[in-house]
Amino acid sequence: MKHYAIREILTELDAADKDFLPETWVPGAQDPFVIVLTRDEWNARKERFDMGIELEPNSDIHMTKAEVNYDSLTGTFSIPDRADPSVDGAVFAFALDEKGIVFIDDTGTAQGIVDSIRKTKRMRVPSLGRFLYDFLDHIVKDDLRLLKRYEDELEAVEKRITQGVAGSPLPRTNAVRSDVRKLLEHYDQLIDLAQELDENENGFFDAENQRYFKLFLNRMDRLYNTASSLRDYTVQIGDLYKAHLEMKQNHIMTILTVVTTIFMPLTLITGWYGMNFRHMPELEKPWAYPMVFGLCIVIIISSLLFFKKKKWL
Repeated sequence: MKHYAIREILTELDAADKDFLPETWVPGAQDPFVIVLTRDEWNARKERFDMGIELEPNSDIHMTKAEVNYDSLTGTFSIPDRADPSVDGAVFAFALDEKGIVFIDDTGTAQGIVDSIRKTKRMRVPSLGRFLYDFLDHIVKDDLRLLKRYEDELEAVEKRITQGVAGSPLPRTNAVRSDVRKLLEHYDQLIDLAQELDENENGFFDAENQRYFKLFLNRMDRLYNTASSLRDYTVQIGDLYKAHLEMKQNHIMTILTVVTTIFMPLTLITGWYGMNFRHMPELEKPWAYPMVFGLCIVIIISSLLFFKKKKWL
């Protein structure tokens, strides 16, 4: 279990420092706290936090959400793995009130985010609202680059399709669509959570702090719109690939039709002269075979010129 005071720089408190104890916290007299602990530690100490709710972090967590209670706000985080959003990511719970926020996490994800904030963030006006903004922002901090990589990959797939490169791009395109759909679900849940914070039903945040949640909501709107455009792009690429296949099939059918059309009169001639009736005209004349052969050549050349003129070849 680790304890931090929200100051200009997030400060880890020594175990001997009694100010971090939730039961001794006095509004306006102490800095709001951040506490990260495991499920077992929470179950052993939850009475000390006096948040007026029986939080059960041991239940399965499937989504990011926040629930407003009488004198606290509780919820869960389900964060997809950015390396592979299709697999289950990190999950943990939280509870907060005007005194501070508690993360209940066995995965180490919340602790990693808190450590990153300590190293990279400096608050001009320290507050619980500003810390929450930094925490939420850290979850999506690299997502624009991730979505840009997906876009570059889809553009490369589209280029291969238009150039007629062999191989189906659909498996990878479908995988990207699945990843983007997972991210869209995550963004939608983060938007709902940020809206609960912005509503500030319990009055935990002043007006100055609420603007951070509006900033985060604006950022999430941009991410959501970008991801939605990528999802639509994957559908367009699928349609483009199907249209390209249909064009290739149509081209093949055109060639087969041309070949069939050319050989139809030749088949008629060879079939006619293959009957071998005794008194057929020209059957015994020495120039009959070259004449039929020449006629077949003329038919082939005439057919090819006709198809070329009609732009069927």
